[in-house]
Amino acid sequence: MPPGIPPGIPPGMPGVLSGRVALVTGASRGLGAAVAIVLGRLGAHVVITARTQGGLEDTDDAIRAAGGTATLLPLDLREPEKLDSVAPSIFARFGRLDILVHAAGVLGKLTPVSHALAPDRTEVLAVNTIAAWRLIQGCEAPLRQSDAGRAVFVTDIRASVPLAYWGPYGASKAATENLVLTWAGEVATTQLRVNLFDPGPMRTRLRAAAFPGEDPASVPTPDSAAAALVALCLPAETRHGEIMRHR
Repeated sequence: MPPGIPPGIPPGMPGVLSGRVALVTGASRGLGAAVAIVLGRLGAHVVITARTQGGLEDTDDAIRAAGGTATLLPLDLREPEKLDSVAPSIFARFGRLDILVHAAGVLGKLTPVSHALAPDRTEVLAVNTIAAWRLIQGCEAPLRQSDAGRAVFVTDIRASVPLAYWGPYGASKAATENLVLTWAGEVATTQLRVNLFDPGPMRTRLRAAAFPGEDPASVPTPDSAAAALVALCLPAETRHGEIMRHR
């Protein structure tokens, strides 16, 4: 494997995404950051978004260290007006958008369904579901103009396997899966490929909040799943309307 190319990406492909523009949400840490770094390493110019400027700067440093380029876009996905302007702004600046990865997500409080508070419900649905819906609406046109438009949405087993106390989170992911798979059916005759990706257990802040007593070293880092997700973004990818589970 050539230096700097992660496991899961075929050798001889370091520039396979050269000239392409990717948008990655939740890119200040965790899986979003790991995916952005791999995309940059493969030649894509990566527009990275998150709420924290400092985290985005760390990801930008890592992308540049890997030989890639990035544009930082601090963004709160709970603000619909700003979210709706993202895709048009990217297209106005770069003239294209080839890849969308929605990796941002919030857990909310693990609580009985009957006890979930309105602010928690609102945040979980805003980031995990409504943001995905708005991204679909804003990004579809430029992604369809690309000769190899790719969209990947991060999901979770809780969407299809409910678990006590995980109601708001599981419901938000289930709704997102329905939206994404419906969209995939609507664009099936185009060159746009749309998929969902479940990374499985990862050493992230979200998992630490869900399992505070777990030894972080017992679960893999997001890097282990990043290459598998990025494979869904490559021009040669043919999978469409699927839920890929990384275990």
